[in-house]
Amino acid sequence: MIAWVELGKAMVPGDGAELRLLQRGGEFSIMAGPIALMNSRMSGSEIALAELACERLRGRKNCRVLIGGYGMGFTLRAALAGFGADAKIVVAEIVPAILEWARGPMAALTEGCLDDPRVSIHDGDVGACIRAEPGRFDAILLDVDNGPDGLSRSDNERLYNRGGLEAARKALKSKGVLVVWSAAADRAFTARLGYAGFKVEEVTARAHKGRGGRYTIWVATK
Repeated sequence: MIAWVELGKAMVPGDGAELRLLQRGGEFSIMAGPIALMNSRMSGSEIALAELACERLRGRKNCRVLIGGYGMGFTLRAALAGFGADAKIVVAEIVPAILEWARGPMAALTEGCLDDPRVSIHDGDVGACIRAEPGRFDAILLDVDNGPDGLSRSDNERLYNRGGLEAARKALKSKGVLVVWSAAADRAFTARLGYAGFKVEEVTARAHKGRGGRYTIWVATK
C-alpha cells in the first residue's frame, strides 16, 4: 500500500479550517481535518455540476458563468468543454494555495485550464462576485464547501441562507441557473431555494460515472 504524502497546508480565511493537500501515487486529496473535501479519483459529481448547467443553457450565446470554488478543477474543465468559445467563466477561489497547488503539484491534473482565455480568476469570496452586478450571469455554480452547512468556513453559510439565495437570483439573467453541490440531501435547503423564487430540481450525482458515492446537486432556475 502506497502511503499518503502531505504536500502542503493552507488556512481558509476567517474562522475556516486548515486544509491539507495529500498525494498517494497519482491520486490527490484535499482534507479539512479528518474529512476529505475532494479527491482526484472521485470527480463525477463535480463534473456533473457543470454538465447540468450546460444542458440547461444549451444554445444560449455568450454565456457568463461564475464558479465558486476551484477545487481540483473538474467543474471548470467540464464547463470549458460544454460552453462555447464565446463563453466567459469567472472562478472565485478564496484560498490562494488552492490555485498554487493547481499550478504546482497538480499541474498535470489541471491540464492548463486556468490559462484558457475564457477564464478569469477572482481571488476572494464568491459572494462578492454574486453581489457585484445584478443580471450578470447565466449560471452560478457553487461548490465551496461540503454543502449548505458551511463545514470548512462558517461564512459560507451566508451563501446558502435566504439572503444569499436572493442575492444569487438577482445576479442571474432571465432563465439563468444556480447549481449547488452538496455531500448530502437537505430538505430545508430545497425549501429555501423555492422561497427565494427559484424553480428547483434535485439531482443525485455519483462519485464516478454511474457508480460510487451519491451526492446531491440542486438545479435552481430563475
